[in-house]
Amino acid sequence: MTSRRELRQLPYPDELPRAKRSLGQNFLVDANIQRRIVDSLEPGPDDEVMEIGPGVGALTRHLAGRVRRLVLVELDNGLAARLQAEFAGDPSVEVIHRDVLEVELEDVTDDPASLKVIGNIPYNITTPILFSLLERRPRPREIVLMVQREVADRILEPEGSKTYGALAVGVRSVADAKRVLNVSREAFRPIPDVMSSVIRITPHQPPRLEPHEEIALRNLTRAAFGQRRKQFQRILRDAYHLSPEQVGELEAKLGIDLRDRPETFSPEAFIRIANSLASHRDTEAQR
Repeated sequence: MTSRRELRQLPYPDELPRAKRSLGQNFLVDANIQRRIVDSLEPGPDDEVMEIGPGVGALTRHLAGRVRRLVLVELDNGLAARLQAEFAGDPSVEVIHRDVLEVELEDVTDDPASLKVIGNIPYNITTPILFSLLERRPRPREIVLMVQREVADRILEPEGSKTYGALAVGVRSVADAKRVLNVSREAFRPIPDVMSSVIRITPHQPPRLEPHEEIALRNLTRAAFGQRRKQFQRILRDAYHLSPEQVGELEAKLGIDLRDRPETFSPEAFIRIANSLASHRDTEAQR
């Protein structure tokens, strides 16, 4: 196992490969931040962990030897080869040289619900990666990701804030989320143009919504935030073809004022509205 002293020395910033802008690469070189990120995942000797975009192994070296199995998913040809060479003698570490968006969790583990996921992910594909993990069953047990600070704000800020929207509803309706720490630009090489945050997402176990309820919620969320400047009642009339009388019935049933805009509604309110709309459609279909 790599010693703590050796970990503090790796990787050397002046020995880093050239970052590829096309892959959104910025290498995390602050060893203290690396440790804090890994510790926030609470890795244990019985855990299986998937690391997304391990790069030069900044987080990997803190995980190898602490977990039962570590799967590294790396798209970059040179970095994948470098990782395979470095960990060739460690049977607990496996490198998958593929795009993470094309990797099914069932390809990684026999028990996706117990899998822990960690990564300093490319910021240009943060949302697709998040939803590839959350819009599925079963979901991973824990997810710890480095994301652009603006994205963390969009996930964590309360309804009514400027950054609140579809991302917050999508994540917080199926998981608990919290900010682990903020990370300065100087912790990376090359230094990025944006600030970063580490978030921990814990999917609800067992899930609080049935699969059909999640689909109804996603449909409503997309419709609502696609027209976020409109009142919710107008969105329901346009997207769901409800009459003013039906909207009024929905308001009375839920005790919600639908004259407000979508960004003022909590994830819980979205769930209640989506379920009522689905129930209404089922009733109409039976007539």
